[in-house]
Amino acid sequence: MKNLPPRTVSVAPMMDWTDRHCRMFHRQVTRHTWLYTEMVTTGALLHGDVARHLDFSDGEHPLALQLGGSEPQDMALCARLCQQWGYDEFNLNCGCTSERVQKGAFGACLMAEPQLVADCVKAMRDAVSIDVTVKHRIGIDRNEDYDFVRDFVGTIADAGCRTFIVHARNAILKGLSPKENREIPPLKYEVAYQLKREFPDLEIIINGGIKSDDEIAGHLAHVDGVMLGREAYHNPYAMATYDARFYGDATPVKTREEVLAAMIPYIQSQLDQFGSRGLKLNSITRHMLGLMAGLPGARAFRQVLSDSKKLAGADPALLLEAFAGMRGPGQTD
Repeated sequence: MKNLPPRTVSVAPMMDWTDRHCRMFHRQVTRHTWLYTEMVTTGALLHGDVARHLDFSDGEHPLALQLGGSEPQDMALCARLCQQWGYDEFNLNCGCTSERVQKGAFGACLMAEPQLVADCVKAMRDAVSIDVTVKHRIGIDRNEDYDFVRDFVGTIADAGCRTFIVHARNAILKGLSPKENREIPPLKYEVAYQLKREFPDLEIIINGGIKSDDEIAGHLAHVDGVMLGREAYHNPYAMATYDARFYGDATPVKTREEVLAAMIPYIQSQLDQFGSRGLKLNSITRHMLGLMAGLPGARAFRQVLSDSKKLAGADPALLLEAFAGMRGPGQTD
């Protein structure tokens, strides 16, 4: 059994963002924060290119795979694949609100079928030894009754799930886009706190709109963990403090320049391996545009890493050129 850190802090699964390159970049900033894949569907794993969806670098641990699906047998098969590939956790998506996901009868609409979710969890737990967790909302549409989410959690807990990641907003299934669903329904952190009080033996992780270290610390007074999304992506160096503050790790933090330097051999290896199959430098550097957020010259850094002519050269040393450009004469953000 791996000696894994607790899920005190984690980075949310985010479609089109938290791919393997993004995760490897984040891992240069924080050693212990849990990382999650983009959501992968059962259909993609059972009928598609498994390696393309599941391959990752050893340096990404601790790492969880998020899956979307609703057929217990399919979920069990995918859980076995997940474990064989070496993931540390298997997470079931019960929070996504996109129409494509709803048409597939999974995501947030599964909250209306807690027994089906429980059946999926049981099938997965019977199939694998790694943790099976569930990420969900606090309600669907206009149903703001606490009993709804309490009964949902209780039913799935009875099937053996011990960890619940609570996005503390309702999911509006009709009329709001996924982006609007992350912004318009009000955040109700107290619901997650109440779940922890009612289910003290469960691991409750809170998610939604959290940004600063002090906010994280405030939530940890009430729940077991905090999951961040957009803040971790757009301001990734904010995670540089997490290892010391939330995991007690006194290892010196990499500077931003050291983060860039650490990514160069990784990028080169990826281009050597997959460049002939269409991998472009921008596929990796696009995740790094926020590394200098808040610093003078950050705009110049972003401009270099967004220059199509420079990117076409496929030279990872472009990272250091972008960094050097921040200190050029007259550079301001």
